[in-house]
Amino acid sequence: MRTKENVITRREAIVTASAGVLAAAVPATAAASEEAPMTELKDRYEVIVVGGGPAGLSAALVLGRACRSVLLCDSGKGRNAPAEGVHGFLGQDGTPPSELRRVGREQLRPYDVTMHDGKVVDARKAEGGFDVVLEGGRTVSCRKLILATGVTDVLPESPGLRELWGKSVIHCPYCHGWEFRGRRWAFLVPADTVVETATLLSGWTTKLTLLTNGPSEVSAEHRAWLEGRAVEIVEGRIERLEGDGDELKAIHVEGGRRLDRDVLFVHGRLRQASDLAVRLGCSLVDTGPKAGVVKADPFGATEVEGLYVAGDASESGVPSVASAVAEGAVAAAFACRAIFTEDARRPPGGPVRRG
Repeated sequence: MRTKENVITRREAIVTASAGVLAAAVPATAAASEEAPMTELKDRYEVIVVGGGPAGLSAALVLGRACRSVLLCDSGKGRNAPAEGVHGFLGQDGTPPSELRRVGREQLRPYDVTMHDGKVVDARKAEGGFDVVLEGGRTVSCRKLILATGVTDVLPESPGLRELWGKSVIHCPYCHGWEFRGRRWAFLVPADTVVETATLLSGWTTKLTLLTNGPSEVSAEHRAWLEGRAVEIVEGRIERLEGDGDELKAIHVEGGRRLDRDVLFVHGRLRQASDLAVRLGCSLVDTGPKAGVVKADPFGATEVEGLYVAGDASESGVPSVASAVAEGAVAAAFACRAIFTEDARRPPGGPVRRG
């Protein structure tokens, strides 16, 4: 948990990350290798980042530019891998997720960032930081640990749905809505969020159909609200989704009903893609739209000293690539700030522990 003296505003954190302490920490003579990120592992790093998606890459970049020794562990699994492109991220709109990762890794070349392609199987608190166990049994240690491990969407088990996930079955209208603007949408969400969801989706289309996927649990008040705004309500279990390549063509509902629709919006439950945060003692959000994510403050700090979380796994932002990049940068800034503060408190001439 952060101490009172470390409490600053989010604006101050962003300024610190972009133009203050971190920028000043990179002298013109700082060693910079033109080679690819190192692959030979050391026994200790100042910071280990688990997760090589947008949040993890962003954190590693900020840390590297702050002259920190970093290990970035990437299992290669990304939540947005099925999507054709990243959207809503300034300068990268439409970039394929795999290309964004490639460029991000390429930009780590000049810095003291070790890239490890492999899974982290365990992590535990240790004297002076953390011990992190890699797949294969190798243990490496660090002063600060950043988890950017993401979440997994728990989806309805409707035949054909997973095949269209990230294409024409979507979870974020800001990411995918433009491509389906003005077309026929169906949406499948918890009964208590139907009004909120319909209000949101109406920004992209007025052709909305609510699917109950079984007996309806929608209240009479909410049903009246939906019907008053011409939102169709279709009860009954979804039997299967019919697609043509990546395109949704129809939703088949029990009783032989066929709904010709272009996109299905699904609000599934979230599950941590890794249990490392829980093993280390973090709590998860219990209820609401962020149920299942790690509790953290706006700067990524968790209740475990020295442990930060960024990206979709954290409650500190919103589920988007742009937000993940920002969260990774802020978490890295605070990890650096903690390291700088610890070193500054050491007696003059005392040892400064580096990775």
